[in-house]
Amino acid sequence: MRILITGGAGCLGSNLIEHWLPKGCEILVLDNFATGKREVVPPVKGLTLVEGSIADRDLVARTFGAFKPTHVVHSAASYKDPANWQEDAATNVSGTINVVDAARDCNVSRVLNFQTVLCYGRPDAVPIPVDHPLRPFTSYGISKVAGEQYLAMSGLPFASLRLANVCGPRLAIGPIPTFYKRLKAGQACFCTDAQRDFLDMSDFLSAVDLVMNEKSPNGIFNVSSGEGRTIKDVYDAVRVHLNLPPDPSVKVVPVGDDDVPAVVPDPALTAKVLGWKARVPFAETITRMLSWYDKHGVSDVYSHLAAKH
Repeated sequence: MRILITGGAGCLGSNLIEHWLPKGCEILVLDNFATGKREVVPPVKGLTLVEGSIADRDLVARTFGAFKPTHVVHSAASYKDPANWQEDAATNVSGTINVVDAARDCNVSRVLNFQTVLCYGRPDAVPIPVDHPLRPFTSYGISKVAGEQYLAMSGLPFASLRLANVCGPRLAIGPIPTFYKRLKAGQACFCTDAQRDFLDMSDFLSAVDLVMNEKSPNGIFNVSSGEGRTIKDVYDAVRVHLNLPPDPSVKVVPVGDDDVPAVVPDPALTAKVLGWKARVPFAETITRMLSWYDKHGVSDVYSHLAAKH
């Protein structure tokens, strides 16, 4: 396969590089390094880097035309600044259109898109079925939904994965790196009363391998464990890993207006259609993630949520 990965210097993209490169795949990464890291795209055989934004239509067209990918993984997304609607729209909407058009011009065999489960907004039921109405209410969610809809109507062979919180090397968003970094530094923490679904990187990679097959069904799939865990569960697990005593007095606050109380996607249809299900339990997923931080540390920690003042 000749795989073009947009946003390939991010957490998911970099793990895909490490997964596919040893298998002989030719990979090109297109990334502007807004949140990605240069060191995960080293100058090695079989790996090409093009620096730039997918919002640059001419750059996208030239890159696709020169590389001639057989498969495209669309991982690039703007989420760093919740107030920067222009950047979210430029990357997540216009950028996705640019990728779709270039993929169509190159007659790619498969497009894989990564979607946020914030597409569902505040759900009517948990776990959230994949046919739940889409009601995003943040700039990130709204723009990502628009991009997915353009891909779905493109006529391209595609799969869009609505992802749980994938845990693996270089994770730099969410409660796990936040708690680890703060507790290691002796800083105070608080938890929201939110509930989330956490998925091990190995389970994510197994789902990706399935949908990258050209014979795989087209469509939109929830990729998740289907099991909700509280942010307090994560906090407690990090404390145990760091050999810190229990903290029964930690403050637990309601979610903010820009957040969702419970986001647990239902993977039932994915299991039925693709024969996939998560294998790694929550405790092992968290332990693997924290053990990676023990060796490599935590770099930047990002959030799609607005800063509280």
